[in-house]
Amino acid sequence: MSFLPQEIIRKKRDGIALSQAELSWFAQGVGTGTIGEGQIAAFAMAVYFQGLSTDERVALTAAMRDSGEISDWSQEGLDGPIIDKHSTGGVGDCVSLILGPLLAACGGFVPMISGRGLGHSGGTLDKLESIPGYSVTPDNHLFRKTIRDVGVAIIGQTVNFAPADKRFYATRDVTATVESIDLITASILSKKLAAGLDALVMDVKVGNGAFMATRDQSQQLAQCIVEVATRLGTPTAALLTDMNECLAFSAGNAVEVAEVVAFLKGDSRNPRLEKVVLDLGAELLVLSGLELSREDAFIKLKDRLDGGYAAETFAKMVSSLGGPLDFLEVCETHLPSAKVELPIESIKSGYVDNVDTRVLGMCVVELGGGRVSANDKVDHSVGFSRLKGVGEYVEEGEALGFVHAKSPEDADLAIKQFERIYGISEDMPELSPVIYERINFEATETR
Repeated sequence: MSFLPQEIIRKKRDGIALSQAELSWFAQGVGTGTIGEGQIAAFAMAVYFQGLSTDERVALTAAMRDSGEISDWSQEGLDGPIIDKHSTGGVGDCVSLILGPLLAACGGFVPMISGRGLGHSGGTLDKLESIPGYSVTPDNHLFRKTIRDVGVAIIGQTVNFAPADKRFYATRDVTATVESIDLITASILSKKLAAGLDALVMDVKVGNGAFMATRDQSQQLAQCIVEVATRLGTPTAALLTDMNECLAFSAGNAVEVAEVVAFLKGDSRNPRLEKVVLDLGAELLVLSGLELSREDAFIKLKDRLDGGYAAETFAKMVSSLGGPLDFLEVCETHLPSAKVELPIESIKSGYVDNVDTRVLGMCVVELGGGRVSANDKVDHSVGFSRLKGVGEYVEEGEALGFVHAKSPEDADLAIKQFERIYGISEDMPELSPVIYERINFEATETR
């Protein structure tokens, strides 16, 4: 069956519902290149203003998923479910690097397709590329072998997964249509569901460092993703988690990887980061049938974390994908270090009252730890470490954190930014919950 792209665009422009056949045909054309960039842009703008119904979201997501290869794990002889998580992105969000190996240590298999930094938010692939030799683009044989042997592989999107999404996203990025919840849903899920998942959990950020501007928008996105994924046969839940401050003690690439290693080894664990990791993990263990209750899931997760099983799995993943064999033992000798490390001294005594998390993330970008344009080279050594959290008391002159920079001039510029990033108050502030809400297909539960 053939359609005219301009007629599909016209119908959506005028608010007329599109059929499954129309959306499937259009998405296939995007994937093969028969639909032009101008037509993709016009369609995206029509969706941005008119929106999609639930049936249309399901149909578009399925069509984008089916525009490329869909992983089939049935021949691999795996003795556990295929599971994954996805985050809408934030600052100091190194959850994937901890949770992926932890889930594998609990009996799951995690083919985690991750992305690079976008805007102020850090990228999982950029963090992993601070590990010498680690390949985020292994061939399919090595990818599947790592899943079989280790249980987890965190890599980038392959050319075979959801090609329609690659073209859609590139066009949305330059046409001010990135924020469409309908198109975000189709973009995220087309890639995730192409990985052949048995269960998925979403980490949707809320706060001044989140991608979505308001809690209502974050909630709407979470509900949309959960419903579409579940209707397409992948049980999915979502947590709304706080991004009103850095999630970890650090923000950057190598500095976050170093924190991940310390976390896995039990040397240092940010309690907010641990809370998000364990709650997301519990959701997945129950959704996938690995555990019957969240209570049992928490017990297993803590056992695998505290017993060193997750750390061992992380080390095996790193070495399997080309990284150093002794990375877990001596990561500091392998990770790049910045030429300059300076304390960021508080200008007065008091409680950390608030953090402008978006500006903090942009500071990492300005130091060279992110990209202003797609072709920029990332400096993996720069960023911030030992950051104070909201509610902590600091004395005048005490370090709010440490900046890692390639020059004294860059360090000084970053330090000056902290006067507007960190608010200091005489009074203890009210703390935000780490997790605001749990969303599943049937109902919404507030915590």
